[in-house]
Amino acid sequence: MARPVWAGALSFGLVSLPVGLYTATDSHTIHFHQLQRGTSDRIRNRRVNERTGDEVDLEEIVKGFDAGGEYVLVEPKELDEIAPGRSQALEISGFVDLAEVEPIYFDKTYYLAPRGKEYGKIYRLFGLALAKTGKAGVATFVMRQHEYLVAVKAEDGLLTLHTLHWADEIRDPNEVTGSLPGRAEASAKELKMAEQLIGALTMEWDPEAFHDTFRDKVAALIQAKQAGETLEKSEPAPKASPAIDLMDALRASVERARSPKDTREKASTTTGSGSPQRRKATAKKRVRATKRQNLDSLTKTELYRKAAAADVDGRSSMTREQLLKALA
Repeated sequence: MARPVWAGALSFGLVSLPVGLYTATDSHTIHFHQLQRGTSDRIRNRRVNERTGDEVDLEEIVKGFDAGGEYVLVEPKELDEIAPGRSQALEISGFVDLAEVEPIYFDKTYYLAPRGKEYGKIYRLFGLALAKTGKAGVATFVMRQHEYLVAVKAEDGLLTLHTLHWADEIRDPNEVTGSLPGRAEASAKELKMAEQLIGALTMEWDPEAFHDTFRDKVAALIQAKQAGETLEKSEPAPKASPAIDLMDALRASVERARSPKDTREKASTTTGSGSPQRRKATAKKRVRATKRQNLDSLTKTELYRKAAAADVDGRSSMTREQLLKALA
């Protein structure tokens, strides 16, 4: 069982609930060491005086704040003396509607668990009340000499704590991008077509349908190199599309988003000359050609998602052409 990264009392009003805080996520990124090419010698990062080139011990290092060409020196112990103490309290200041907390404020997620079975009823009661009201408790607390603004919410019978960015940490998008469109207007037809495109691409949220394909390829590369083999290179990044009429682009996107079932139904209703057998064979060819054409317009990522939905074996190591063949 994991150890809590923080332990204290969650309080709201006169009710106090001893809880432990546990990290909710785990990174699976493949990490590499740095080696000198042609050897197995590790490369180490060292603290070096940029003027003398000499290595400096950690005990000899102080912090310096650049105040316009002049450094203000601060000793580590001076920071320790003014740092907030280790908080034992997580006191709810108030409750807000979850919809009012914009996604940009959310940072990291933790699980909250009661510190003892005797607190199970309070834990359960608080979770049910939060879920029923659609509220989140807002609080501040100290962990690892840092003060955090947090939101406590209920998710499937579990209390979760989300650290939030402070208001002054949110950057103004106009200052960052400098290229926002302002009040650009769209016609009613364009808006309707865009809504149809969103409707055609609407799906159930299933996080299991997505995974880190690059991490899989890195692992496959390592295994291949161990075996003395080589892997096929990925497809080059798609080039930017030429400027085209917006309505044409939206209409083509809606057509591409249609399911194979819709395409087959449309093809089966098409009339033509010749015998029923010939018309049927022609319709089948048209369906296959249309399906292949629709698939050809997809990126490799989009093809992979379709392959995942169709449970195609070996899709993670397939090239774009192999994914096309498997789906078609």
